[in-house]
Order: sequence, then structure tokens, then C-alpha cells
Amino acid sequence: MNNTLAFAQERDYNDTLSVYRDRFHIPKDSKGRDVIYMCGNSLGLMPKNTSAHISQVLDAWQNLAVEGHFSGTNPWITYHESLAVSMSQIVGARPNEIVIMNTLTVNIHLLMVSFYKPDHKRNKILFDYNPFPSDRYAIESQIKFHGLDPAEAMIELMPEPGANLVSQDTIDETIEMYGDQIALILIGGINYYSGQLYDLKRITKAGHKKGCIVGFDLAHAAGNVTLNLHDDGPDFAAWCTYKYLNCGPGNLSGVFIHERHHTNIELPRFAGWYGNDLKTRFMMGPKFDPALSADGWQVSNQPVFGMAAIRASLDLFDEVGIPALRRKSEMLTSYLEYLILNIAGHQLRIITPSEGQWRGCQLSLQMVQPDKSLFTYLMDHGVILDWREPDVIRVAPTPFYNTFEDVWHFHRILKDGLDLL
Repeated sequence: MNNTLAFAQERDYNDTLSVYRDRFHIPKDSKGRDVIYMCGNSLGLMPKNTSAHISQVLDAWQNLAVEGHFSGTNPWITYHESLAVSMSQIVGARPNEIVIMNTLTVNIHLLMVSFYKPDHKRNKILFDYNPFPSDRYAIESQIKFHGLDPAEAMIELMPEPGANLVSQDTIDETIEMYGDQIALILIGGINYYSGQLYDLKRITKAGHKKGCIVGFDLAHAAGNVTLNLHDDGPDFAAWCTYKYLNCGPGNLSGVFIHERHHTNIELPRFAGWYGNDLKTRFMMGPKFDPALSADGWQVSNQPVFGMAAIRASLDLFDEVGIPALRRKSEMLTSYLEYLILNIAGHQLRIITPSEGQWRGCQLSLQMVQPDKSLFTYLMDHGVILDWREPDVIRVAPTPFYNTFEDVWHFHRILKDGLDLL
């Protein structure tokens, strides 16, 4: 690698996925130029085929009305099933282990209804260091709902003093130490702040060895890194679809429930009509008859417009596949790291793991002396990314639509901004 524009352009020329950039709408600046969009870890860009998929649902509503549930090109009553097939390939699951429903934190709560079952011996929840606040709020409120004290029942993984990352050894030691008291391990697959990717398989194995239920919030992992949920064996997982999955702001969430739980109809859950087995749903019986799949955790009628936007993006994932996206992602992120390390000096440091297998496409740049003026400078000069308090700029070159030239221009603008500090 070298730090010339010509090198970046050559990498783009040889990139077999470069054609997919034109399948997305790239925002423009005030002069009509493409911005450098590196904020897919917050909101992915809109695929150009999204409008057509939503229009198809509008046409069905217009021409079929209520019959659109059972007629037309994509009947609404089973629309989610094709999403499960595609999504299962993204997260390494079986289609019957996947359901698309609700939004992420709602699903975290619904899953904790089933899988957080505290008693006098096991009542603690182990969660990752500095999680996204919504996870912390959900965990704390669930503990309070059970009449327990969060100060006693919440265990936050902690790094060594002065560090930003939690080592796997620390995770193993914490599970070993508290495992007999832990009812649930609920960890973000990738930490939103540091960008650290955890070893899901190892955590699951360690947790299950101690008798703990294990779940993951994969908001920053789904569509970003290679996942093998079925084989790794966690009990459940959930993720949003609007980050790396490019399915639109606030759109529906994905849920994984390992098939070993599907036939346990005694497992507590908040039930609703759409979780009832489709074969008996329209018998309108008084007794809940759950579908013996992840569908059995559905509660309400699914919003088809949202599912149409998901279908549009999953079509692209079906074409490309996670392995190819992951290969490009590792190259893009390594190139970004190389360029930043050549200019960072003493003003900022990369706190994301340097090993490619322990990160996705996000690099977290921590200001040594927190100063948001650098972030403002980047935004003012055509780069869209985000700032996370108190001191981190998150940069995410996503492989579907970012280029090596994007990365090169970002590093040039970053250098100019650093020179002004």
C-alpha cells in the first residue's frame, strides 16, 4: 500500500464490487458533488431499487385492497418469509430461526421476556463495556420489572485500567467468576463505541458451560461481518436493519431464536395473533397456538411498506453475499487504517482493534484532547460521519458503496483538519 491517489484509483479499478456503488443514492453537497459518506454504521444509504419495491406494495394496495394479503406478486401474509431466507444467509442461521418484526429495542425487551428468568440464585445480567445506551436502559428496566436492584444484578464487562477494549481473557474470567449467578449474558456483537468485534462463539460456549442463557445485540454486526449464529449456538440475537443492511431509517428489526427453543411452548412470551401458527390462525381460537419457529415470537401484523424496503436491500445482498463484502471491507478498512496511522501524530489514536478479524468496517478515532472542532471541519468539507461523546469520531467505509478513492480523499481532509488544531 502507498498513500497516493493513483494507488487508490487502481484498487477501485480492480474492485469487482465497484459497480454496486451505482446501485445506491449518494448524497450531494451544495455544489452537486458526491459527499464522502462514511456513516453507514448509523444509517445505510438508500438502494435505488427501494422505490420500485415500495411502489409494488402501493400498487397491490390500490388494486387488490384487502386481497393483497393473499393475492398478487408478493402476498403480504407471507411477505416476511422471503426476508427470513435472505437474512438467514447474512447472519448464518436457518430460515426458520429468523423473523423480521418490530424494532430493535422492542425486540430486545420481548426476547428478555422469554430468556431472562431470574431466580434467587441466578438473577444477574452480564453485558458489554460501554454499550449503546438503549441496551443499558432495556437491561436496567427489565431487572426493575422483576423487582430486583440493578446495582446488584447488572455486571458490566470492564477493560484493564486505561484501556478501551475488553480482552477475551477478561470475558472468560468474568463468566467463570460470576457464571453461577448470571441468568443472562447480553452483549453487543460489535461495540458501537470502540468498534471491537467480540468472539461470539467463545462467549456462547463459556456462558453455556456455566448454565447461562446467551444473547447478542448485533446492530453493528449484521451485514458488516461474517456471522454463524446457528453453529455458534447462542440462544437468541436481534439487530436493526437500517445500518449496514441499508433498509431505511427506523425500519424493522431482525430476530434470531435458535431452533432448539422452538418447540418449547412453555417458554414465556408476550403473545399476539401473528405469532399463532398460520395453519390455525384464522380459526380465531381462544388458545394461543404458537408457530414452532421464530415466527412464534411475532406479536402484531407486519408493516409491509417497511418489509418492502428490506426486500430491496436484501436483493443486493443475495447478489453479492457476505463473503465478498467482508473481503472488500477488510481491504478498505486496512487501507483507511494505514493512511490514518501515517498522519495521526499525537492528536488522535485508533481505539478499534488493529487485527482485522476483531473489527468490522468501523474505525473509532479517539481525540487525545477531546475537541469536536475536527469533526465539524470534516463535516464542513464534505465528509459525513458521526461523533460519539465524549471523544470519538466513528469512520465506517462500507463495502457496498464506499471506494478506495473515498478513503484517500477522507484521509487528505482529515490531515488538513489536524494541521489546523
